[in-house]
Amino acid sequence: MSLKAAILPVTPFQQNCTLLWNEETMRGAVSDPGGDLDRIMHTVEEVGITLEKVLLTHGHLDHAAAAGDLARRLEIPIEGPHRDDLFLIEALPAQAKQYGFPDCGAFLPDRWLENGDTVDVAGLTFDVRHCPGHTPGHVIFFHAPSRLAIVGDVLFQGSIGRTDFPRGDYNALVTSIRERLWPLGDDVTFVPGHGPLSTFGAERRSNPFVADNMFG
Repeated sequence: MSLKAAILPVTPFQQNCTLLWNEETMRGAVSDPGGDLDRIMHTVEEVGITLEKVLLTHGHLDHAAAAGDLARRLEIPIEGPHRDDLFLIEALPAQAKQYGFPDCGAFLPDRWLENGDTVDVAGLTFDVRHCPGHTPGHVIFFHAPSRLAIVGDVLFQGSIGRTDFPRGDYNALVTSIRERLWPLGDDVTFVPGHGPLSTFGAERRSNPFVADNMFG
């Protein structure tokens, strides 16, 4: 089975919303639909994907604000993040007003995810890793056959996620990256929450926050 992916920057924060689908069946999921729902659905229809579920890496506004409305519109479940991000998801409607986002429908995920879980997307299996630090309940999704990871705001090309938000933890984030991402393999390409793609190997060589040469 063949995984295909398309990245759509959404919201004023230019957050990478990712469409993931099985090329054989044209069924799939959307990861981190933070906003611009009409644009997301236009692309879904243009490509010809039937969405089966919504995946969330974490509960921040730019990643999750449109998840509830999309799930209700299509009558599909939301999976992720880890339940430690419940406080963020509960605050989304108020956060949307604060930051001038469209009204954000309240929701609860249909399934909270734990480290070591798997998520099925149209017959494609994604491994789940709980990677706290940017938020306490952040998870990433890894499709081993394609060597592709959706990492949200854990890791970026040349940087890492902010930890100055409520319940952020710098040391936990660095540990998550080194202990939960690097073992997946240097050849893994990752889609970050913002900005261009990179590989774990490239970040291990040159990322100023988590490169291997920074650690004994």
